[in-house]
Amino acid sequence: MGLGSVALASLLGEWKSSASPEGKPNLANSFAPKPTQFPARAKSIIQLFMAGGPSQLELWDHKPKLTALHGQAIPDSFLEGKRFAFMDSSFKNRSTLLGTKRQFARHGQSGAWVSELLPYTAGIVDDIAIVKSCATNLFNHAPAKLFMNTGSGIFGRPSMGAWVTYGIGSESQNLPGFVVLQSGPRGPRGGPVNWGSGFLPTQFQGVPLRSGAEPILNLSTPKEISAPSQRRALDAIRDLNLARLVETGDPEIATRIASYEMAYRMQSSAPELTDLRGESDATLSLYGAKREEPGFARNCLLARRLVERGVRFIQLYHADWDSHGGPGQTLEGDFEKVVHEVDQPCAALVKDLKSRGLIDDTLVMWGGEFGRTPMGEAREKTGRNHHIDAFTMWFAGGGTRPGLVLGETDELGFSPVEDRAHVHDLHATILHLLGLDHEKLTFRFQGRDFRLTDVEGALIRKLIA
Repeated sequence: MGLGSVALASLLGEWKSSASPEGKPNLANSFAPKPTQFPARAKSIIQLFMAGGPSQLELWDHKPKLTALHGQAIPDSFLEGKRFAFMDSSFKNRSTLLGTKRQFARHGQSGAWVSELLPYTAGIVDDIAIVKSCATNLFNHAPAKLFMNTGSGIFGRPSMGAWVTYGIGSESQNLPGFVVLQSGPRGPRGGPVNWGSGFLPTQFQGVPLRSGAEPILNLSTPKEISAPSQRRALDAIRDLNLARLVETGDPEIATRIASYEMAYRMQSSAPELTDLRGESDATLSLYGAKREEPGFARNCLLARRLVERGVRFIQLYHADWDSHGGPGQTLEGDFEKVVHEVDQPCAALVKDLKSRGLIDDTLVMWGGEFGRTPMGEAREKTGRNHHIDAFTMWFAGGGTRPGLVLGETDELGFSPVEDRAHVHDLHATILHLLGLDHEKLTFRFQGRDFRLTDVEGALIRKLIA
């Protein structure tokens, strides 16, 4: 028995729980599924992150009164105590109310109001729960994205995907438990901190996958290295790492060992995942995707394939939803384009999961980091500013109530007047659907027990089926 085997046997006896107070992982399988704290409704999450802040007033929040008052001054009562980005354009220049040009209609048995810009999503309103009263704390893009992902605007906190995989592991043996896919003209502001592990072991951070034959950079083995020689090299590296781990007890070394082994398994599993030759033409047509063309539609199809392979948390970022009215950010052509890019694939994802019997165990969530203001913002063209007090998200499957329309905002769309759903409440509810108590999923760091919801958060019970 070699040094590595002796060390491994010893450590397996010593470290039985990957969720121990010291944060020491189970070396037998650091990503192995862990028991939930109570029966779970969802096994996997697909988060459709619309980076930039979609305008709820053009898509979901039907406000005839706002349209009737288009161009008029904002009543002072709506601005008291409010915070907006770019304060000069919101206060000193005193922007006027901006009604939408979009037509709304009721759809489905639920009678949900949906904009003409979302014809495909309008067809699945009875399969989703629309929450119109979401609220957050931070009104600039990077901090707000960080807050939506980590529950904090402070760098260094774990993302929701990291918390989930830390708490219950993953059912996938050959792919990471937390996977990130990106599309659009650029990545989300803030970059990798949005899917980082913070002070949790780095094995729980999100792993970005790219389109194409090499989904992860530097994953392929050079042609001159044979499989047996690669395995011998990995075994030698593992033994050296194990020896160091025995000496120091540093859990990051265990993460390094697990990462090497996962990368080795992914050399075959990752290319197989992104090879869509096995998908039918009908399925590709449903999503509006092409086999070799990268983009949001293809990523939605890959998300379904990731769920089928047991991946726990999948994030899809799509930019750019910023709608200030400047170049590339107009509420006319630019907004229509980005909505068109996501409408069909999002609806197709829900339909596809449902047809394959996966929707009950998969929670799909759609939304951005905040919404947009009811007043206009004058740039090259009129747009809308960032708005943290009211925006819309939707959820499907995973124990949520299909056909639900939850929450309402005031007649101008400034603030919730019913069932306010703060980001901490959303996080608490998402963890609950996965069988986790948000107050008990903690990690001790620098003398304090941290959690995703910080010291806040309450279950949105009306959202749960």
